Amino acid sequence: MKIVIAPDSFKESLSAEKCCQAIKAGFSTLFPDAHYICLPIADGGEGTVDAMVAATGGNIVTLEVCGPMGETVNAFYGLTGDGKTAVIEMAAASGLMLVAPEKRNPLLASSFGTGELIRHALDNGIRHIILGIGGSATNDAGLGMLQALGFRFLDKEGKILETGNGKILMEVVSIDTSFVHPDLRTSHFTVACDVQNPFYGLEGAAYIFAPQKGADRKMVEALDAGMKNFAEVIFHTTGKDISNHSGTGAAGGMGGSLLAFLNAKLKPGIQLMLETLDFSNKIKGADLIITGEGKADKQTLMGKVPSGILDKARKQKIPVILIAGSVENADDLHRAGFRGVYSINPPSITLEQAMQPEVACANISETVVEICRSF
Repeated sequence: MKIVIAPDSFKESLSAEKCCQAIKAGFSTLFPDAHYICLPIADGGEGTVDAMVAATGGNIVTLEVCGPMGETVNAFYGLTGDGKTAVIEMAAASGLMLVAPEKRNPLLASSFGTGELIRHALDNGIRHIILGIGGSATNDAGLGMLQALGFRFLDKEGKILETGNGKILMEVVSIDTSFVHPDLRTSHFTVACDVQNPFYGLEGAAYIFAPQKGADRKMVEALDAGMKNFAEVIFHTTGKDISNHSGTGAAGGMGGSLLAFLNAKLKPGIQLMLETLDFSNKIKGADLIITGEGKADKQTLMGKVPSGILDKARKQKIPVILIAGSVENADDLHRAGFRGVYSINPPSITLEQAMQPEVACANISETVVEICRSF
């Protein structure tokens, strides 16, 4: 019997890799001789690096970079097992969680540290970079990231603008590419991007996402004006009109700059992950796939890990079981095609207890044993 174990992380409780181990332990109780394929999965956000490293036998690279508010932070990126691809989470260097709530200010936050991670990978011979851009603290349109890669931005007097942040977007008049990192020309960028918002406007980066990053109404208006100005400069410099392109407003406009300057391909996170892991081939001949996430509900069907796995499995007529810390809208999930949907937690348990890693592992294993018996 071939069983594929492919969960997302249980947020703030267990990594996807730990979930795999707990699920396998449960199955092995009754089916010790089954063939197990463990594939920890993420959707391009937090946990993407860990999932890719675990699934490919890669390793983690750590280094100090400039944090979103100019402080030094300890960041990281992953290298796949073949050593050819770097997997970077923007949140590791430029994430909102790196900034105390009272200090959050997208006018001042910079994505420079994310550029430093990219530059480090390029300097070490990597030419394919997968970038997850969720969880950012910034609304600088990727300007800081580009500065770290050698782009220079000039004001109306021809002076170089020093700090790449949201505040100076309105001041950019021209772009100097003379000192851009030479290896960018031969490198390929793929971006995990689940946001469809345009670069600027009422549905753009500033209006939709900047308030979550500490912006008040005046800040939002200033940032949006800066984004519009920068889009015009990009058009005059590159000939690319990114203003209404889907996804360019992701991560405070980072999606737009990646598209315009690095010729990046923007893809839904789960689609990118499953393609990179060659998921469809790895599940061939499987008798069962089990996936999981912290909370299963209607949003599960909107491009999250379990729905991506279900889509691939249905094409090969492989049944999929979904486990989660909590389950809502179970009927909708069953109608979508999941063979079974199970909560791992007994009704009496508190949320605090349920999220303790050792408790979550035990509950996952016990739930899987019960699933095996019912099947």
